[in-house]
Amino acid sequence: MTNALTIDFVSDIACPWCAIGLASLETALARLGPDVPVALRFQPFELNPQMPAGGQDVTEHLTEKYGSTPEQQAIGRANLRERGAKLGFAFHPQGRSRVYNTFDAHRLLTWAAQEAGGAHQHALKKGLLKAYHGESQNMDSHALLARVAGEAGLSAERATQILASDEFAAETREREAYYTSHGIHAVPSVIINGQHLIQGGQAPEVFELSLRQIASAAA
Repeated sequence: MTNALTIDFVSDIACPWCAIGLASLETALARLGPDVPVALRFQPFELNPQMPAGGQDVTEHLTEKYGSTPEQQAIGRANLRERGAKLGFAFHPQGRSRVYNTFDAHRLLTWAAQEAGGAHQHALKKGLLKAYHGESQNMDSHALLARVAGEAGLSAERATQILASDEFAAETREREAYYTSHGIHAVPSVIINGQHLIQGGQAPEVFELSLRQIASAAA
């Protein structure tokens, strides 16, 4: 057995391709099994840090930010649904309705990692992605965020306390600044052992091959 690989999954729950990337990575890890042990950590990145409370209509947002038409966006959503279905992630049929600020969700993910461990952080990440992209929920809602935390095995009461304060804000901003200052400007970005970078919602085969090669070289 090789030494465990450390994987830092830098992403934003607002990013649908991050849902694809995570599902793809999970598929690759399942194929690798115990031969390549992995420590998976989720790191914060905000695509829209200036997004105000209430968010913005998704069609309006994508048109303003990327210049895409509603027709192009519909094709993109269909492609995401197809990719997701193959990986076991079900996108909402109409896609998310609005784009929200995700800083509070990142604060909860920081809390989960620091006080509950990687498994709970992983469960919370998946729950947040499902709520946003699978169910088109209001990600501004502290009640929703706390409920998702509870469903991930964390304390919903403690999550509510954190959301009502500025706890874990400094730690989260520090991690965001670290990755942007090291050249991460698009997500998902998957960093293995602090030195190997895989970007985008790659196929499971890409992750599997890369992880095998890195694990073999490390051994």
